[in-house]
Amino acid sequence: MKVGIIGLGLIGGSMAKAYKQNSDACVLGADRDHTIVEYARLRGAIDGELTREDIPSCDLLLIALYPQAAIDYLKDIAPRISKDALVIDLCGTKRTICEVGFALAKEYGFTFVGGHPMAGLQYSGFKHARENLFNGASMVLVPPTFDDIFLLDRVKKALAPAGFGRMTVTTADQHDEMIAFTSQLAHVVSNAYVKSPTARSHKGFSAGSYKDLTRVARLNEQMWSELFVENKEHLVSELNTLIASLTEYRDAIRDGDTEATRVLLKDGREAKESIDGK
Repeated sequence: MKVGIIGLGLIGGSMAKAYKQNSDACVLGADRDHTIVEYARLRGAIDGELTREDIPSCDLLLIALYPQAAIDYLKDIAPRISKDALVIDLCGTKRTICEVGFALAKEYGFTFVGGHPMAGLQYSGFKHARENLFNGASMVLVPPTFDDIFLLDRVKKALAPAGFGRMTVTTADQHDEMIAFTSQLAHVVSNAYVKSPTARSHKGFSAGSYKDLTRVARLNEQMWSELFVENKEHLVSELNTLIASLTEYRDAIRDGDTEATRVLLKDGREAKESIDGK
């Protein structure tokens, strides 16, 4: 099997390392920074550079770029992709890339499936990539049709070297709605929380709570700003819900209303226990 990976950052680089370690695939990589491609080759993460001439011979193409860059790249190479190839994007939002990907796949005859690996770090770049990043993680898939069990089996086998623990199948819009809550909102809150002037004096006064809440404040602003704006409808809805809840907490505490504060905290605890189990 020949695997082409476009984008050798944290996600694409980790994919490359996983396929090299866990399969006998020939792995080719492309990145806008050619020095990263050469570094990845020297580190044994890829067998060589993925060029336009290699595209027709690839059995699997993994596109690990920012959403707009992924769309532009896919439009550019679509005529060169083999009709037998499987193309999976790894973007953090799915609606736009899947609209484009499904249309191009229909036009040129290849197979496109939207994908989003539910794994990552607060750091970016190939230097932080690791072959076990996806071990046991969930891979969200957006196929063109839900009832094609043969396609899902093909995708599962193609992604086996990455080590995912489960495959979650959904629609592009459902994915973006859920990700707005489970991922994007958490990054916004973390990034905003650490802007408090008090944060500069936290040393000696903080423990696990501070570390947990601020871990993802160290984000890649170029990537996340694009993801946030592309998914603004769902993310703004989640922000409005959170702001309304925070306003209730603020008002109860400001007014010295211990009982109202207790009830709010109790409701939150019970919600957590109901959602995730005691």
